[in-house]
Amino acid sequence: MVKSSASTISSQPQGIGQDQFLTILSREEAIARFDAALFPRGLIEEERALDDALGLALARDVVAPLDAPPFDRSGVDGFAVRSADIVSASEGAAVRLALNDEIIACGVAPAQTVEPGRATVIATGGPLPRGADAVVMVEHTQPAGADAIEVYRSASPGQFVSYAGSDIARGEILLRAGTQIGSREIGMLATCGIGRVCVARKPVVVVLSTGDELVQPGSPLRPAAVYDANGPVVSAAIAENGGEAVFKGAIADDEELLERAMRDALDASDMLVLSGGTSKGAGDLSHRIISRLGQPGIIAHGVALKPGKPLCLAVCNGKPVVILPGFPTSAMFTFHDIIVPVLRRLAGLPPRAEAKVSAEIPLRIGSELGRTEFVMVSLVEGENGLVAYPTGKGSGAVTSFAQADGFVRIDALADHLPAKTAAEVTLFTPHVRVPDLVIIGSHCTGLDIVLSPLARDGLVARSLAVGSLGGLAAVRRGECDLAPIHLFDDKTQTYNRPFLSEGLELVPGWRRMQGFVYRAEDRRFEGKSVEEAVAAVLADGACMMVNRNQGAGTRILIDKLLGQARPDGYWNQPRSHNAVAAAVIQNRADWGVTISTVAKAAGLGFIPLMEEHYDFALSSSRKARAPVQAFLAALQSPSSRTALEQAGFRPA
Repeated sequence: MVKSSASTISSQPQGIGQDQFLTILSREEAIARFDAALFPRGLIEEERALDDALGLALARDVVAPLDAPPFDRSGVDGFAVRSADIVSASEGAAVRLALNDEIIACGVAPAQTVEPGRATVIATGGPLPRGADAVVMVEHTQPAGADAIEVYRSASPGQFVSYAGSDIARGEILLRAGTQIGSREIGMLATCGIGRVCVARKPVVVVLSTGDELVQPGSPLRPAAVYDANGPVVSAAIAENGGEAVFKGAIADDEELLERAMRDALDASDMLVLSGGTSKGAGDLSHRIISRLGQPGIIAHGVALKPGKPLCLAVCNGKPVVILPGFPTSAMFTFHDIIVPVLRRLAGLPPRAEAKVSAEIPLRIGSELGRTEFVMVSLVEGENGLVAYPTGKGSGAVTSFAQADGFVRIDALADHLPAKTAAEVTLFTPHVRVPDLVIIGSHCTGLDIVLSPLARDGLVARSLAVGSLGGLAAVRRGECDLAPIHLFDDKTQTYNRPFLSEGLELVPGWRRMQGFVYRAEDRRFEGKSVEEAVAAVLADGACMMVNRNQGAGTRILIDKLLGQARPDGYWNQPRSHNAVAAAVIQNRADWGVTISTVAKAAGLGFIPLMEEHYDFALSSSRKARAPVQAFLAALQSPSSRTALEQAGFRPA
């Protein structure tokens, strides 16, 4: 039975046992407890000049100090008249009016009264003169000598007149407290002559990254280290949601240094956000330090979320302290889902408007019972509406968050989301643009060479790497325009064409050399053929391979090469050529199969295996679409062919 974290907190002496505190709460309970510990509270107010208030929230109602417009004014260029004088005017019976000898422009106060039978020239925005009750457009008149006009259309009282206070009335609430100040609000305030406003001060949020493994972007990357993505991206998200982010860089896993940094940060801020240090690993110190920083301390440490289970929420003497998971996707998702609402509330801003769309899930998505799971998805246009593809790159992948359009929620009581399910997708931004061109299938760096010029011309393309067989399935279901494939058929000894079904046609792409890769200094494979190299690894039990994912054309090639053998490392199945190269470079594997361009870029030894055909399965029903035609033209363009050759590919 799971114990309540509230009782756990109250029964623990401050600073004792916190390093083992990990009671899992539901997402809803964690949010409720965090809110209860923080709110209600008043906003911190400050006065800002109007030109320095953009994006802030009003702390108080703003009452209009005057009418807008402040006087009756003309809405068109024309003549100020008495409507009774021209009640009989028509195309066949014009009414003649004498002109006063003044022109009323914007900012010019009228000097003469419009007497019966007379009119005054008036510009758009000019004050209506005494005696006039309507304006006639200049298009409905014609000159009648130097000092008179003829009017060919009648006018009702008030025609083309904006009366004082018709837009804004003196004493009415112009803008209410909590309104976020945008360009329209600034226009309203300026119209009423308001130069300074009382706003909610931006909460100051200090951001600290923690971990010995972190290196700041721009510095050389040492072995086994990673660049700190969380600090910069969380800082940017804070600024996007009304906070003033102060990024202090990364702090090493030293308890004394980290505690000093956290105390200094809390003293200088309204909120502290850390990333890393939430699990129960030996190097995770942050949550232990929180117990010494103030009451009540930890509110929730462990939330039934995926991604985001290690999230830690605390309140220290009234200030929120958040420790985000270390993996980028987990950190970003939990920040947007749980922390952004709190931050916006502290900033006096309304909750983010959540835009949602319905989309079909094309594939079964497994889930873990007991944890609410949020799955990042990319939207594409299918034959029967939107289709939501899981990005599926794990909690450590920054691109899964950046490239996703939104997420679907899988309830904690469900162990999967069935294929063909109609799901509600919560969008990350209200205005998601579905890509013009969708390519689903095998991964190749050459594809970027063809797509880059199209992107510069404004065409939005989305490429999802799911392997050749996955791409074929997607194009058959009508979920993409093209599927890159490289599938070898043993019976015909040809590539790709035997795998096409009705409604698909083959577009030749380019040729690329697949080969056996190894570390250049590994003498075991020097001078050997692929067959000899494979025989050597099968005879050496200590030699470890890196495979490819099921459905990939390269995986089919590897299985053909190995026959029934399953050497050590066979079940290590990354989804890209680059991941294979990285595994060999980093000594996590001794050999694998990848393409020559990737091997060359990585400095790996390479034994040619087979020149494969990287082609495109095209849905015939989509061939006439303008984005598809643009891609086909780019594929055959001299510039793309030259660039492909320079990259090591051989255009078909």
